[in-house]
Amino acid sequence: MNEQRKTELKKLALSAKKQIIIGTNRAKSGHPGGSLSCTEILTYLYFDKMNINPANPGKADRDRFVLSKGHAAPALYAVLALRGFFPVEEIEKLRKPYAMLQGHPDKKGIPGVDMSAGSLGQGSSAAAGMALSAKHFGDNYRVYSIIGDGESEEGQVWEAAMFAAHKNLSNLTVFVDLNGLQIDGTIDEVNSPLPLDKKFEAFNWNVIVIDGHDFDQIESAVKAAEECKDKPTAIIANTVKGKDVSFMENAVGWHGSAPNAEQAEEALKELDAKIAAL
Repeated sequence: MNEQRKTELKKLALSAKKQIIIGTNRAKSGHPGGSLSCTEILTYLYFDKMNINPANPGKADRDRFVLSKGHAAPALYAVLALRGFFPVEEIEKLRKPYAMLQGHPDKKGIPGVDMSAGSLGQGSSAAAGMALSAKHFGDNYRVYSIIGDGESEEGQVWEAAMFAAHKNLSNLTVFVDLNGLQIDGTIDEVNSPLPLDKKFEAFNWNVIVIDGHDFDQIESAVKAAEECKDKPTAIIANTVKGKDVSFMENAVGWHGSAPNAEQAEEALKELDAKIAAL
């Protein structure tokens, strides 16, 4: 990836992070920490990789994306808005009664959302089903998904992993957002799913480990996934919960807490400074 494009993507990711802060602040609820940890992955997919068209969100040959860790909806909404699927102003109505953008993605009401989210663990199965459909009907679209590291403690994740490998779903790429924290503490304290790379390898997946905030590594991993023709790919993305907002980084309390007005102002100043420095 050339430096100019990398800088553009960094600015887009930081702009999306601003919208995450704005949305959760206005809502007085939401999940900023885990949204900030997966923003670079979403930015790369929606702005550089996926075959999508905001003017025709449901086009049949589009690539599909499933946010299995659905509580990170503010990140997906921010990227979809910046990509042009709906007005950015909708972010300020996050979680409000009758608003389009609710706490978890809803494919029936939000342009660009391919799968509704709710109970953790279900997105992997949905993504595998989409990938199987493409294989069955000879379609060329690819399926991408993001699951959480805490979410990977769910048994359904591994049922889907077994199924996807058995069906040789090489058109499926799953990112694991490995930020090390979940709602009740560190993953080590709660119920560690590590080592995730070895587990996915044991389930016969192609496995790549990256820095989930590095656009070069994200791009290289996605390209390597495309080159693997006989099995699905798991990209284990080492990330920082609350990335780019200093007081949120690696702080479990920001899993499901919204910033107040003063905190939001401080966060936005930090993000603006990082954009200006690029």
